[in-house]
Amino acid sequence: MLDREEARATAGVRDGGTGRPLPLKVAVPLALVAGLALLAAFPPYGVWPLAPVGVALLAAAAHRRRLRAGAGLGFLTGVALFAPLLEWTNLHTGYLPWVLLSLLQAGYLALLGAATAWVTPLADRWRWAWPALTGLLWVGQEALRDRTPFGGFPWGRLAFSQDSSPLLPLAALGGAPLVTFAVALAGGLLVAVAWRPWQHQAGQWRPVAGLLAALAVVLGAGSAVPVGVRGGGDSVTVAIVQGNVPRLGLDFNAQRQAVLNNHVDATLTLAAQVAAGAQPRPDLVVWPENSSDIDPLRNPGAGDRISQAADAIGAPILVGAVLLGPGEGQVRNAGLLWRPGSGADLDQLYTKRHPVPFAEYVPLRSIARAVSSEVDRVRSDFVAGTHPGVLDAGPAVLGDVICFEVAYDGIVRDTVTGGAQLLVVQTNNATFDVAEARQQLAMVRLRAVEHGRAALMASTVGVSGFVTPDGRVTGATGFNTAAVVVRQMQLGDGRTPATRAGVWPEVALAALAVAALAGAAVLRRRREAAPD
Repeated sequence: MLDREEARATAGVRDGGTGRPLPLKVAVPLALVAGLALLAAFPPYGVWPLAPVGVALLAAAAHRRRLRAGAGLGFLTGVALFAPLLEWTNLHTGYLPWVLLSLLQAGYLALLGAATAWVTPLADRWRWAWPALTGLLWVGQEALRDRTPFGGFPWGRLAFSQDSSPLLPLAALGGAPLVTFAVALAGGLLVAVAWRPWQHQAGQWRPVAGLLAALAVVLGAGSAVPVGVRGGGDSVTVAIVQGNVPRLGLDFNAQRQAVLNNHVDATLTLAAQVAAGAQPRPDLVVWPENSSDIDPLRNPGAGDRISQAADAIGAPILVGAVLLGPGEGQVRNAGLLWRPGSGADLDQLYTKRHPVPFAEYVPLRSIARAVSSEVDRVRSDFVAGTHPGVLDAGPAVLGDVICFEVAYDGIVRDTVTGGAQLLVVQTNNATFDVAEARQQLAMVRLRAVEHGRAALMASTVGVSGFVTPDGRVTGATGFNTAAVVVRQMQLGDGRTPATRAGVWPEVALAALAVAALAGAAVLRRRREAAPD
């Protein structure tokens, strides 16, 4: 099949209006470079302009191809992007989970490549539609990848590469889907400019000028969007405690007492600094996910240590705890408010709603065990919570999400519509690396802009930090180190257009993507029915 593609492409010029795709000897390297360009747009590299470039290269490689060839090129782009982007998943679990996850994610870009090839008749017939088609297909692909299988895996969305981009403010209008659409639209404009063989004839450069002007408008659109805290409210002083762990790796939970002690001792040190006037007294202290993997509700020693810290600092502590139950052999990954003087406030308890499949629970365990015995590292399945993480801490109403949940639009949005004035992400990066932590912090930046809320990320080992409602990071900590950071944060009580719109921008864009695929089918049938 690929040989036929090669012969068909090299029989004429690359484009020249002949309806031929790029030669495969050009398209294959373009697809690989597309994946690497997309990779470089994400943290820790953060070269955000390369995201539209990667989109453009894949669009050019798949244009006018047969469906299988388009899928193959999309898959190459996906492997080049996801294999290095998700490399942190193999640090302590072996290569198999990393390879399987990377190939699964690449499969969605294979679908994107096939879809790009499929809509070729539309792009060829209406050149100005090509950028919009590119944007719609990317949103549709991400909408599918974010939800399937087992609840999806939204890591590597185009929007999450734009934490320092002028496109980031668009999140306040339509959330991550609108930012993804804008990035892919810009990529579509690039390929539309570069594709046709512009000749030095009168009027030939007008379309180029128009497309370049449209590209400038897309990139500058974010500057017109107002960002910042929505509504208004008091300011609160918040302390992040990053206690660190004795050793990175999966055995961090074998060091449970040491990890808890680290967070208690760091809080006691902060209390001493407050008493000495060296630090302001916080209204709230946030500990990260897994800061107490000893259930403090059932282990009096653990509970006493947390009470010691809360009483000393004189402020409630949001503790990341692993709680036993509710059933036999079940556990919960929870954010639990611990108040000075009274201890655990069971009315302010959030249980993680989206446990990570094959890490916090094992779906299809018998089948998964046949693939890898590593699944038996997960001895007890984490139970999913049923309510949004809206916690009334007293000084502020918190929107708590845990670890990877920050990547899921609805889980974060539900806390804001539930009354959250401040976004909190509790995470544990001890089994990963600094690249994963920085990718996660980029998501927090987008969420802060999307909902007009100040936000913070508290990690056991870093990177922790505060994020302003316009997406700026302050007080970022180092990785694999202990740290305590105190900042004043403004509370919000209003809603952005993105918060109000909810999932509907994504639904509308994905529906248009489906309509484009249907429209391309109509054109293809007409072409096949046309007399020779």
